[in-house]
Amino acid sequence: MNLGTNNKVKVEGGMASMTDLVFLLLIFFIIMSLMSNNQTPIDLPEATDLPSVQDPVQATVIITEDNQYVVLPGGSMDQPLEFDDIKEMAAAAVESQGEMKLKIAGHRKASYEAIFNVLALSQANGWDPVLAYDK
Repeated sequence: MNLGTNNKVKVEGGMASMTDLVFLLLIFFIIMSLMSNNQTPIDLPEATDLPSVQDPVQATVIITEDNQYVVLPGGSMDQPLEFDDIKEMAAAAVESQGEMKLKIAGHRKASYEAIFNVLALSQANGWDPVLAYDK
């Protein structure tokens, strides 16, 4: 007793509709490429002369690997200081510079707290902090 059906579903697809679709897409892209205007005017800003050399920030606080501080100019990498000791040195370095900017350079292993202390010092005194980093 054979209970199977004799109706077989054809799995093969009709290629005629696929060729029609490809032909229509080809015509569409040809027409669109002919209609596109390659001479569209674009309003670009004119180049301005930039200064060739910008004045680097002179006053710098370097934070060492063991969270010690060095103020440049005036400090030495051989004798890093604690945070409380650099406050007056940093103020003197910024005031001697003329601009109210303080460059902050931290070692990769320095703690965030040590860097934030210098950021808070610059904010409390109204200085613009400039963070130095390697790419």
